[in-house]
Amino acid sequence: MDGCGSGSFGSDRRFVRLSPVFVTTNRKKYPPDGEFVTVEGVKLHYISKGEGKTVVFLHGGILTGNDFRDAIDLAAEQGYRAIAFDRPGYGYSERPKNKRVTPRDQVRLIHGALRQLGVQKPVLVGHSWSGTMTLAYALDYPDEVSGVVLLAGAMYKEGYPAERGDLISQLVTTPVIGDLFLHTVIRSPLGAALTKLTLTHTFAPEPIPEGYREATLAFWLRPGQFKANREDVLAFVPAAKEASKRYREIRIPLIIMVGENDPFGTKEQAHRLKREVPHAKLKVIPGVGHMIPQNHPELVMRALGALSE
Repeated sequence: MDGCGSGSFGSDRRFVRLSPVFVTTNRKKYPPDGEFVTVEGVKLHYISKGEGKTVVFLHGGILTGNDFRDAIDLAAEQGYRAIAFDRPGYGYSERPKNKRVTPRDQVRLIHGALRQLGVQKPVLVGHSWSGTMTLAYALDYPDEVSGVVLLAGAMYKEGYPAERGDLISQLVTTPVIGDLFLHTVIRSPLGAALTKLTLTHTFAPEPIPEGYREATLAFWLRPGQFKANREDVLAFVPAAKEASKRYREIRIPLIIMVGENDPFGTKEQAHRLKREVPHAKLKVIPGVGHMIPQNHPELVMRALGALSE
């Protein structure tokens, strides 16, 4: 769950249109295809499409808001205003400097961005790592969210892959040594090989969509984004420990969707959350793994439909 999250483009056609952006991060030659909003001095990149009730997509731990690109198109077609952010430090979004950024810091920034965009009472959709962050948003702003959808969400420290620490994350976030590692090993053939292996495990038992590896090598292996990811890995356990004490307070509609073949223990976490929030609807999808937004955007829409029933 620490390395899962975003960047799939769902089809050959979609990747052909976006591939220049993800093959290189040269902004002048290949600018981002969304818009920007600045909150607390931090510039956040987001994609927005459609009109109607707003649904906000929050990606997991690898790439960007483009993780939900096909789901955004489907949502817009079905009468939603769909917004997907690059979380702070990912894609083209900045990350606050000179501090360790917690999930609640990200919640506050995204909340501020939505207020600037005039969004009121959106539905929040969180994938993978963003499970806890999405629930923290609903707990911090209970009167400003109309519903939550969790897709293969991580909500508890128990069972999280980095529950007992993570050596790579500790190394990357260590001053001087971490910067050396980021600018040598991560950008070497070894870094690329380890990334490809991680992707295979993350998508198992399902295939990796066309173009996903290229996108990951272009974005995730940037020193800044890789460091943001490893900071998020370390920040998850204390954030989940704090937030999970309050999950029983959740009163808004909640859909929990998880793949039957998810390799990251999210099924156990989903059942635990269902016990703590009895009014939630739990949907375990046969034959599906962890990367629901990338491989199954139609399931994202099914979850949104269940939320409104």
